[in-house]
Amino acid sequence: MLPRTSPLRIFRLFKQSPTLHKYTTNANTEELIYPDSQSPSHHDLPSFLEYAARIGMDPTSTTYVGTHYEYTVQNSLQRLGMSLKRIGGKSDYGIDLLGTWNLPSAPQPLKVLIQCKAFARKVGPSHARELEGAFVGAPTGWRVPGVLGFLASQRPATKGVREALGRSRWPMGYVLCESNGRILQMIWNQRAVQEGLEDVSVGLKYTNGDASQREAMLLWKGEPINHEAIPTTPTESETRRN
Repeated sequence: MLPRTSPLRIFRLFKQSPTLHKYTTNANTEELIYPDSQSPSHHDLPSFLEYAARIGMDPTSTTYVGTHYEYTVQNSLQRLGMSLKRIGGKSDYGIDLLGTWNLPSAPQPLKVLIQCKAFARKVGPSHARELEGAFVGAPTGWRVPGVLGFLASQRPATKGVREALGRSRWPMGYVLCESNGRILQMIWNQRAVQEGLEDVSVGLKYTNGDASQREAMLLWKGEPINHEAIPTTPTESETRRN
């Protein structure tokens, strides 16, 4: 458990609310230019699975496992209001996903960059420092205020990671996303709050009251966020770099 003075925001337990509130967010942000994907043969999980089956890719290979997890994280975070594009590549500073995040707490979509750690047995402070470097090496549209960085892993954030996030001057957070796509933990530091996550928190919802079917959900001012009611800016409509 973190001390009371910790700058990290931690989720709280939450059962299904009887009402969902609608919010308006201005999704007309400036045109973003995304780097070309290093994998033009696929662009989402279904197309990757089809491609992998067609070429006979070994499902135990690092390429298969890593790519599968990146697309899984992409799908899962889109349920929480993010619009993401997988980029990858040798010169990406470890960035796997780029995009925007529409929330009622911000007048414009926030920009996000995400590093996925599919193989890490234990994500430590060194990974948080690596994420800090991603801000410096990010594409031009993501080198401005209002950009958040997240680490995604299949394990809970360690004490070292939480402390590293709390010390960082960059707006950063951590996501526990299982291989099946369930998000069970989402935390961020005080800098992230200042960049657009004011009054946003994370709770847990249960399917049919079953604790084994719990999953994270976002709240704004204590109420569940209805992401379908918030306008989005799909990455497919944004310009790619030639």
